[in-house]
Formats: sequence, structure tokens, C-alpha cells
Amino acid sequence: MKKSIISFAICFFFLGTVFSQEEVVVKEEVTLSWEASFKEALKKSKKEKKPVLIYFTGSDWCGPCKVLDKNLFHTDKFKGIADKDLILYEADNPRNKELVESDKLKENFKLIRKYHVQSYPTLVFVNHKGKMIGYKKGLILTEYYYPFIQSVIENY
Repeated sequence: MKKSIISFAICFFFLGTVFSQEEVVVKEEVTLSWEASFKEALKKSKKEKKPVLIYFTGSDWCGPCKVLDKNLFHTDKFKGIADKDLILYEADNPRNKELVESDKLKENFKLIRKYHVQSYPTLVFVNHKGKMIGYKKGLILTEYYYPFIQSVIENY
């Protein structure tokens, strides 16, 4: 009797592990529409009456930029806001200069000087004329970005 109970328990255990299934949820990556040039971003801003968000980053070396990229820019919440209310432009300054076309890199350096960017990540909001209307530097908790972004949008 004891042997049959042990045998039953062993069979039940193995059958349970064979038939159990782990649910795997594959989440689609959030993709944003970044403008190819700052000039195009300004044109689109004027046409659509939306502010431009310039994201100053060092994509291949800046740890806080990578965190911000993952925790803010690659979220459904930010995508919803950006698609509806923002024009996006990434001003990347990577160590590996081959990651960015030379013309765009020159444009990014001009923007770094124009908007006095001294650290990464930095978010600069501008109107369609390129006038700064918002500025946030450094990495802060993601939930603190949303009220700031909303205030820029509401005051535009």
C-alpha cells in the first residue's frame, strides 16, 4: 500500500511537470518616430502646431541615457503622448562617431552649443522657431518627467 501511494505521488509529480505550461508573454517593442533632421522637426512643428522635444544623449556610453531611453521613451505611455502632442528629434553624441551620419553629428554639435547642453541626458523643448520653451537635464525618476512634459505641451 505504501509503495503504491509513493508510486502514485511520483507519477503525479512527473505528469504535473510534463503537462504544466509556462505562459510566455512577448511584448511588442515601442517604437517612436524621430525626425531625421532638426530642420525637418521644426518644419513639422510649425505645420502640426506641436513643440519639438530634442533629446540630447550619448547613446553608446551614457548609462543614465540608456535608463531614460528604456524607462521613458520605450513605454506605451510616452508613445501615446509623443504621437499626439510632440515632434521628436534625437541629438546623439556617441563615442563611436560612425553611429551617426557626419552631417547630423555636426547639426547635433550646433544644437549642443545653442542650447548650452552640458550633461546627458538632457531634454530641450523648442517651438517651431527653435526658441527654447522647456529644459530638463539629468536622470530623474520617470514619473517626474510626465508632469513636466504635460506642462510644456499645455503651455505651447
